[in-house]
Amino acid sequence: MTRRVFLHIGAPKTGTTYLQDRLTLNARSLAQNGVHFPTRNAMTSPALSQFRAALDLLEQDWGGPAGHADGSWDALVRKVRRVQGTVIISHEILAPATPAQVARVRAAFADSELHVVYSARDMARQLPAAWQESIKQGRKWSYRRFLNRATKRRAWFARAFDLPGVLATWGEGLPADRIHVVTVPHEPGPELWQRFCEVFGIDPAWAPRDSESTNASLGIAESAMLRRLNRRMDREARREARFDELVRKMLAEDRLVRRQSPPLVLPPRYQPWAEEESGRWIDYLVASGVHVVGDVAELRPAPRDPDEVYKSPDKIGAKPQLRAALDALAAMTLEATRREDPDDKLVAKVRSRVRRDP
Repeated sequence: MTRRVFLHIGAPKTGTTYLQDRLTLNARSLAQNGVHFPTRNAMTSPALSQFRAALDLLEQDWGGPAGHADGSWDALVRKVRRVQGTVIISHEILAPATPAQVARVRAAFADSELHVVYSARDMARQLPAAWQESIKQGRKWSYRRFLNRATKRRAWFARAFDLPGVLATWGEGLPADRIHVVTVPHEPGPELWQRFCEVFGIDPAWAPRDSESTNASLGIAESAMLRRLNRRMDREARREARFDELVRKMLAEDRLVRRQSPPLVLPPRYQPWAEEESGRWIDYLVASGVHVVGDVAELRPAPRDPDEVYKSPDKIGAKPQLRAALDALAAMTLEATRREDPDDKLVAKVRSRVRRDP
């Protein structure tokens, strides 16, 4: 039986978290149908395991203590080699890999039928989402600085979003029919999952459990407030896992997304650049003959509303940020009251001993 390995390499902000969560939730039923989403060991979820494997491959060390990903890539490769059928490896940080790193992947799966899968959406949606994600992760840069770097391809996100560059590197030597591009619909819904199923050869009935994972967008006031919090607390330098979980998951991806605030959009002056990029992508896809699932027209930015007034998160007033900050403080205070405090336990223990002593 032939082993087919599908490497889903990103791009970031194209429904990757949802895809990985749904594959994880349905890993057992998928395996029963010959589709494997492997993990390094039974104690680690496939999504986390594959994240660490990607870190190890790229010689990166995000999201944990030094060395926490060492050996993860080779462990994942050994796991893949023990199964037959279809294997899916998915993580968005793989997109901007170097030719040497891609060559290592090709060598690891030389005995398998290798496929590369890349999901893409237009830059008018990608860039605002990417800046906001970087702020959730602890970055401190302004929206303007991020956009300037991204449009000059000096930011990690921009390299991951460069569809022709990414596919030229990952697709080197592969037949065009083994390179798959999934376009992200302009409107949310089940269509994206169905497109992934088509690429991987999954019958949707094999993965009945839906993911509740969402990555809702913050408004401009919440984004601006969170950036100021990052600067005050120096989150980018600390990179503590528990600290990030509290700020990013509980605050940025839960409480703050419930607020009503103008959405973050691409500034009008970058619209022509985004449209030019989409044209470059579409020309590449047509010329290359790679397998496209979806409509290449979805890679073009939606027309701007001429009456829309652009509001920059870099220039949002103090009052909207203050209201967002107070909501964040209230959420943090409530969270603190729900969590056990070891210091309070220690004080109570000492007091009880004092009362017992003569």
